[in-house]
Amino acid sequence: MPPLAAGSTPEFLPEIAALVVGGAVVAYVGLRLNIVPIVAFLLTGIVIGPNALGIVSDLEIVNAAAEVGVLLLLFTIGLEFSLDRLKELRRPLFLGGGLQVLLATLVTFLVLMAAGVDANVALFSGMLVSLSSTAIVLKLLADRGEVGSDHGRLAVSVLLFQDLAVVAMVLLVPVLGESGGSMWDIVRALGIAVAIIVAVMVFARRLLPPVLERVARTCSPELFLLTIVAICIGTAYGTSLAGVSVSLGAFLAGLVVSESRYSSQALGEILPLQIIFSATFFVSIGMLLDVGFLVDNLAMVLGAVVALLVVKALTAGAAVLALRERIGVAIATGLTLAQVGEFSFVLATAGALEGLTPAGLGADGTQGFIAATVLLMAATPALSAFGARVGDRMRPEEAVDTLVGRTEPVAGAPVAEGISDHVLIAGYGEWARGITRVLRDRDVPLVVTTLSPEGATDAHELGVPVLLGDPARIMTLNEAGIGRAKVVVIPDDGAERAAQVVGVVRALDPDMCVIVRARYAEDEGPLMAAGATHVVTEELAASALLLTKLFKAFGRELGDAFLEAKQVAQYHGRQAPPRAVRGTSNAAVDTEAPIEVELGPAACEHIGDHASVVPQTAGCEECLRIGDSWVHLRVCLTCGHVGCCDSSPNRHARMHHEREGHHVMRSIEPGESWVYCFADDRTLLERSGEDTAAPTRTR
Repeated sequence: MPPLAAGSTPEFLPEIAALVVGGAVVAYVGLRLNIVPIVAFLLTGIVIGPNALGIVSDLEIVNAAAEVGVLLLLFTIGLEFSLDRLKELRRPLFLGGGLQVLLATLVTFLVLMAAGVDANVALFSGMLVSLSSTAIVLKLLADRGEVGSDHGRLAVSVLLFQDLAVVAMVLLVPVLGESGGSMWDIVRALGIAVAIIVAVMVFARRLLPPVLERVARTCSPELFLLTIVAICIGTAYGTSLAGVSVSLGAFLAGLVVSESRYSSQALGEILPLQIIFSATFFVSIGMLLDVGFLVDNLAMVLGAVVALLVVKALTAGAAVLALRERIGVAIATGLTLAQVGEFSFVLATAGALEGLTPAGLGADGTQGFIAATVLLMAATPALSAFGARVGDRMRPEEAVDTLVGRTEPVAGAPVAEGISDHVLIAGYGEWARGITRVLRDRDVPLVVTTLSPEGATDAHELGVPVLLGDPARIMTLNEAGIGRAKVVVIPDDGAERAAQVVGVVRALDPDMCVIVRARYAEDEGPLMAAGATHVVTEELAASALLLTKLFKAFGRELGDAFLEAKQVAQYHGRQAPPRAVRGTSNAAVDTEAPIEVELGPAACEHIGDHASVVPQTAGCEECLRIGDSWVHLRVCLTCGHVGCCDSSPNRHARMHHEREGHHVMRSIEPGESWVYCFADDRTLLERSGEDTAAPTRTR
């Protein structure tokens, strides 16, 4: 491509600009009108696509970006899984997913055969119908914090099986089509694909940990991000060479990275890219819809939508019931999966090359299938939300769970609207009642959210603003003013439920202070990993208080009471022994000798010319507490807090700066004496009195 002349515009830029600007504008309008962003992106594609205004006519660039979006989406889902969790899903994955694909294909096949359609075409159409949209369903579940719910877990399992099934379906198309083919070719190709997947998993698990370790030690966010993207796209490309779905390859890559201690950092780095490219994917799907064809054949398309909805919902629900799940879960899962997926377009393209079209209707069948698919995709957010509400209402605990999914202010109670800088208490059990009374007596503003009618009544009698709704739902937290809150407290839920609430809070506000109470020491690590700022466990708190008083009776000082309490917990089996917590750092931290720092007159305004602190702990304080590891260590020159660097999984030095407002840290790695100011984003060189701007935020 020749270089552009000065002032000239690249050919692709107007269409890219229309894509991005149109998506942003429509998404904003959609949010103002309470339209789900996915639907807004689909509408954007319909409006600016070649079949409407025609602002974007070259679909090659858009489709390429869309495919990258699918890869990154599946990669991030893999990051949030683990091999252990995947093993737990093997029954719903293979039994539930296998039944769903088989039933959807079989029902469609029988209906079309009864209508006189050729058997090969009917089987091909059944395969098209059996697939659901991985991108849309996973995005919806992630946005609503429902990936770990009963219907979310089952939906993910079925979707993963469908991605596996795509491999066999693509290989089966030539056998059904005009070119023919042998079953031996299919068996051989499947064997090669399975071998490649196993090889990728083994190779990646052996190669990736040392690679990520070396990259992380460079303390370069740019290099780390490039490495993560290379792992995602490289693995997807490698699996595609064996005829395996690229989306499955991307998921496998995320799954392997999830086993490393850098999974949280990888997810944080790649998420912005995933959001941009995923939006492009939804816009590209909208562009496929021919509005003129839809208007001219509205009755046929709506009939196809109803037929697809019934077949998909019933077959997915039946597969869930076969797993002996509740009927409410089956309804929620069935409606969540009641659409046709993006990989059906890939399969349809492969079929067109072999003379196969949906229901054997030729070009009209293809356009009708596309129109029905896009309309169902647009309806999926509403169908999924409706299914979740119905499923929740059919749970056995009717007195409580009829309220799941709704958020209602309690009649007569003060409302949360207008309250700011308040404590948001999620749940209203025994501990929450005590906390609420203390805060109310000290005039601390607060809002309570609870599913319990009795709890809501109790809070109302105290004169406290209370919302009757599920604190694990975005709508409830927004109604409770989470955007204006100062602290979220989760005092009474079990560890798994609390982690779900923490995840939703973190999705809405990454910087919110979230305090969780748990019973056992073993619950602290998973809750911190979910995003809790502080976890107070009854077991550790009691042990720490006991040890503090014991040492005080002997006239001795106790260093870190909670760290010592962890050892007590280990002795009576409530917590596994901590993992090695030294990581790759070579620092030997002396917790008795003060660290003297001499800075010249060029030092920043956030510290004086001289600082002297004593490190509080022998390693990263929070990592020691949760039993995690680090890469490098930094000490706060305000209070002596020891935290891990930005290339460590948890970035506790930066978290300490953001939480406490202490800006200046010093490296305590051997041979390093530089000081870094988070507020000014620059490095100060000790002894020389000079300073230089830090090229990257790598501390």
